[in-house]
Amino acid sequence: MTDYPFRFGVSLFTVSSRSAWRDRVREVADLGYDVLQVSDHLGMPSPFPALVAAADVTNMRLGTYVLNVGIVSPAYLARDVADVHRLTDGRLELGLGTGYVPAEFEAAGVPFGTGGERVRKLEATLAATRGLLAAEADKPMPPIMLSGSGDRMLRVAAREADIFSFSIMAGVTAGVAPEEAFARRVRVLREAAGDRSDDIELNLFVAAVGESVDKLDLTIIRRASGLDDAQLGRLPGVLVGSPRAIADRLRRYREEHGISYISVLEPDMTAFAEVIKQLR
Repeated sequence: MTDYPFRFGVSLFTVSSRSAWRDRVREVADLGYDVLQVSDHLGMPSPFPALVAAADVTNMRLGTYVLNVGIVSPAYLARDVADVHRLTDGRLELGLGTGYVPAEFEAAGVPFGTGGERVRKLEATLAATRGLLAAEADKPMPPIMLSGSGDRMLRVAAREADIFSFSIMAGVTAGVAPEEAFARRVRVLREAAGDRSDDIELNLFVAAVGESVDKLDLTIIRRASGLDDAQLGRLPGVLVGSPRAIADRLRRYREEHGISYISVLEPDMTAFAEVIKQLR
């Protein structure tokens, strides 16, 4: 297993003005993060413009975390990826997912489909987009991050991804302890990847960080998972404890599972910065 160095990303949620966005980006860099990420949901910043604006005020890497491939076409995606890759001096990390919010598909006028259909759409879009980028003279191909937790997505990532991000649901399997459920999914990815296993950097999406479960806002993942707060507090993607205790936990995840790239959300970025200090 390749011993990747720790990397840390944070997803920002709000754009109120150019100056406020640039100030927030600088704050992220000052806190010690390596990657600035922007998700792809209605009501949140548009990823590509936000990342290009950030590129002028930071040397961090810049990532989509992650684009909803279910509502894009390869031709338009390749055009945008190529120019963002150029305008950020090659610092783009292209995160892609199948999409999971039916209302966003409805707003785009696209059928939500089954899980299998969405995974197949992602495979086809990724292949076509890669082909279009390879045809460009400068071949503006960023590293590809895929994200999810299901076995279909894990097997696609085993063939195609440079980085794989385990979603919060990677620790959820009925009747199985969260850490064992998570370990099983890591094994599925590694076994499917075979000789490529060490070439895939593993990312963990962290939904909440805090010293105790009762101080965390778990509303969104509670609704998505159907689990109660005590169960949520045991998920790998919910980090509870002191900065030192969380740092020790992440060191164990790297040793046992190869998880080295940790991504948190904007509300937790200051609290998690104390963990980063323990891991540098």
